[in-house]
Amino acid sequence: MTNILTRPGLKPARPFFSSGPCAKPPGWSADKLAVDSLGRSHRSKIGKQRLNYCIDLMRDALSLPDTHRIGIVPGSDTGAYEMAMWTMLGARPVTALAWESFGEGWVTDAVKQLRIDPVVMRADYGRLPDLGAVDWSHDVLFTWNGTTSGVRVPNGDWIAPDRAGLSFADATSAVFAYDLPWDRIDVATFSWQKVLGGEGAHGVLILGPRAVERLESYTPAWPLPKVFRLVSKGKLAEGVFLGETINTPSMLAVEDAIWSLEWARSLGQGGLIARSDANAAALDRIVEQRDWLGHLAPDPASRSRTSVCLTVAGADEALIKRMAALLEAEGAAYDIAGYRDAPPGLRIWCGATVDTGDIEALGPWLDWAYAQAKHAN
Repeated sequence: MTNILTRPGLKPARPFFSSGPCAKPPGWSADKLAVDSLGRSHRSKIGKQRLNYCIDLMRDALSLPDTHRIGIVPGSDTGAYEMAMWTMLGARPVTALAWESFGEGWVTDAVKQLRIDPVVMRADYGRLPDLGAVDWSHDVLFTWNGTTSGVRVPNGDWIAPDRAGLSFADATSAVFAYDLPWDRIDVATFSWQKVLGGEGAHGVLILGPRAVERLESYTPAWPLPKVFRLVSKGKLAEGVFLGETINTPSMLAVEDAIWSLEWARSLGQGGLIARSDANAAALDRIVEQRDWLGHLAPDPASRSRTSVCLTVAGADEALIKRMAALLEAEGAAYDIAGYRDAPPGLRIWCGATVDTGDIEALGPWLDWAYAQAKHAN
């Protein structure tokens, strides 16, 4: 182990390992953003053009079929997912899967806010519930990649192709990092601030044809806030999916997302996935070489390749805070403490905007911070 008095010689060039907002893409700088749309109405010709271009770029980067619509909505991923829940749930029974804090948040919304009494299938942090036991006559709520637990569903095979209910995938740490089976996903949500390294506050809502059918054939029993309304006179408000946003977006955030999406397009979906995979593999090697580090998710098949959550031997919340503070003070790693509701540990973002060399350079600094933090205990 690194001597506690000796700092490693090489620092990550970009020590941005936060799980949201995440690292900007390599080469990003604010002066590279287009600015002609700034100071203009989002309803102006240029505003609509840029919003629609952003949607087209997302479709290309995700290889999304024409059957699915894409809308930019308020409230980040949370707003997008709640918009889907509030507008479509209640038509049939609901099953909610929860194995980390955001999944539990959707359970809370369903139980306490919408009062629909869902079937709840839970698992501890680091594990999945029995996906084979899901009843697909129900609408099913789940997170594709649990950002706070480092656990993901291994694939879409467990989603019934002949399902009667709708699949609602919170995919915010999954899109652009996995090859998602869009024929199995009726509703997906995400935000630009994750794998794209974009800005917060805006969410993206993706609707498959079965979700559109639900919206046009079902009216919820509860009132809908204006920012959730996707239907007008019994028909889908198509403008929302053509860049005519429900409320005023930040055109600066849109231009930032466009820059990141153009970067993503230059790599292609395969390139984005390869970068995330290489980063996760580099972090795996770091863990394998240290007996004091482990994965919160023990099964590699369901272990996240973006928000990787690590256990630390003998750690409590105070030790993790000391490690994170030491690394931040040295400019070696920012924002790597685990999520506040998760077991004490580290969380290191391995999405496509991170460079593998920076993950590799992080290992000795983790040794140093762990030794320093334990020595101060």
